[in-house]
Amino acid sequence: MIEVMQGDITKIQVDAIVNAANTSLLGGGGVDGAIHRAGGSAILEACRKIRDKQGGCKIGEAVITTAGKLPAKFVIHTVGPVWNGGNSNERLLLASAYQNSLKLATENEVRTIAFPNISTGIYKFPKHEAARIAVESVSEFLSASETVEKVIFVCFDSENYDIYRALLSR
Repeated sequence: MIEVMQGDITKIQVDAIVNAANTSLLGGGGVDGAIHRAGGSAILEACRKIRDKQGGCKIGEAVITTAGKLPAKFVIHTVGPVWNGGNSNERLLLASAYQNSLKLATENEVRTIAFPNISTGIYKFPKHEAARIAVESVSEFLSASETVEKVIFVCFDSENYDIYRALLSR
């Protein structure tokens, strides 16, 4: 099942929330900063351990940590691509960010997961195209998964919410 809602992803009660992280995993602006602030120091500590072990997180990849003080059990950190006109594999990398997040969710027996709108903020991925890739990637994954039961796209702004709502009502 796929749902869309407008709101603050840090307040969503699910097994895992996805963080639109940067490659350093050490927090940043937008949803990344909000998750780190709301979740507290436990998330940053877990990210530091991952960074020390493997050197961060590559674009399109994902890692999992505790959710700290958040209502979720886990935070899955994924790095979406910066939009460079569409000729640098951005679409494939964005799809990989969703697919790798869902693979990690399955490996950790996550039944419910919430995604933000990956790469559509400061990374400037066109919102309509990013939403289409997100919905297609998640739908394809769910058709073959028995573990993940519900995916919620949590849109901070009304523009993304309207885009996802229109896509999902088709």
